[in-house]
Amino acid sequence: MTLYGLGVTVGAGIYVLAGATAAEAGAHAPISFIVAAIVVAFTALSYAELCIRYPVSGGEAAYVEAGFSRAWLTTGVGLSVALSGIVSAAAVSLGAAAYLGQFVALPQSVLVTFIVAAMGLIAFWGISQSVTTAAVITVIEILGLVFVIGWGMLLTDKQGVEFGEIFSPTSIEPWLGIGSASVLAFFAFVGFEDIANVAEEVKEPRQTMPRAILLTLVIATGLYLATMVTVLMAVPISRLSESSAPLMLVFESSDDRYEIAFGALAVVATVNGVLIQIIMASRIVYGLADRSFLPEIFARVSAKTRTPSIATFCVVFLILFLGQALPIAALAERTSQIVLFVFIAVNLSLLRIKRQPVARNYGFSVPKVVPLVGVATSVGMLVISIV
Repeated sequence: MTLYGLGVTVGAGIYVLAGATAAEAGAHAPISFIVAAIVVAFTALSYAELCIRYPVSGGEAAYVEAGFSRAWLTTGVGLSVALSGIVSAAAVSLGAAAYLGQFVALPQSVLVTFIVAAMGLIAFWGISQSVTTAAVITVIEILGLVFVIGWGMLLTDKQGVEFGEIFSPTSIEPWLGIGSASVLAFFAFVGFEDIANVAEEVKEPRQTMPRAILLTLVIATGLYLATMVTVLMAVPISRLSESSAPLMLVFESSDDRYEIAFGALAVVATVNGVLIQIIMASRIVYGLADRSFLPEIFARVSAKTRTPSIATFCVVFLILFLGQALPIAALAERTSQIVLFVFIAVNLSLLRIKRQPVARNYGFSVPKVVPLVGVATSVGMLVISIV
C-alpha cells in the first residue's frame, strides 16, 4: 500500500510539475512543497483514523455518510473524489506524453490516447495485477528520482541557483509566489488519500492503512525536497519553468545514454500515475453504486477479471476527453481545488464522528484539534488557489 500511494503521489507530482512550481516560486519552489506537506499532514492523520473505522471502497463517501448522514453530500463528495482522480490522470497523461515524445515522433493527442488506453486495460485486467504492476513501476520511478538527485549533485557545471538562495526569501514578494506555487505543489501530494479507496481489498486494513498513509507522506516529502533542490541548482530557472519534461534537463550535458535511460524511467513513472488514478476513480464509482448512491450498472463486476468493468470504462473515457481538452497546469489546479474541497468535508466528518459514542477501540485515534487544523489549512489553501 505504501508503494501504491507513492506510485500515484510521486509519479503525478515531481516528474510533471517541477517546472510549473519553479515558474511560480522561482528559486524558492522547495518551500512551496514544505507548505503543501504541512497542509496535507493534518488531513493525512484524519484519513489514518477514518481508514481503520471504515475500511471500505469509496472511503471519503463512507466517511461523509457516517459523519453527516446526507445522501446528497455523500454522493457529491464521492463523485468529487472520482473526478479529482480523473482530472489528475488527465494531467499526468500529458506529462507522460511529453516524456514519451522525446523518443516517439507522434502528436501529443495520439500519445495520450495510447497511454490512457493501455493503463485502462491493465486496470481492467485485475486488482492484483494492477497493484503489482504499480508497485514494480513505483520502485522504478523512485530509482529515477534517486538518479536525478545523484547526477545533479555530482555535476561540476551547475547552471542554476546557489543553495543559500533557496531557503532564504528576503521579502514579502517571494512569499506571494510561494503561496501560488504551493497549490501546484499540493497536487504533487495528491495520492495518499487514494489508499483509502482500496481498503476493502487490503489484508489487515486496520494495521496496514495508517502506516501506509503516513509513510507515503514522509517519503514523498523527502524525495520532493531533494529533487527540487537538485534541479534548481543544476538547471537555469528560465529553462526549467518552460519545460513540460523538466527533469530531463538535468541530463542535457551528459552522455546521450544517460539521458535516454532517464527518459525511459520518466515515461514509466508518469504512466504509473495514470494507472493508479484509474484504479482509484473506478473503485469510487463502484463503491457509490454498490451503496445505491449511483445507478446499479456502475456496480457491475466482470465475472472473469473481478474488476468494476463499466466504472473502469467510463473513467478511462473521461480521462481521454480531458487530456485532449485542457493544458496540464489547468488540470493540476482544478485537481487541487477538488481535493481541497474533499479534505474539508472529510475533516468535518471526523469532527462529527468524534462527537458520537465510541463503540469500540480502533487502535488509532487523533485528537480533535487535528481535523480542526485540517479544515483550517485546507480552507486557506483553497482560498489561495481561487484568489
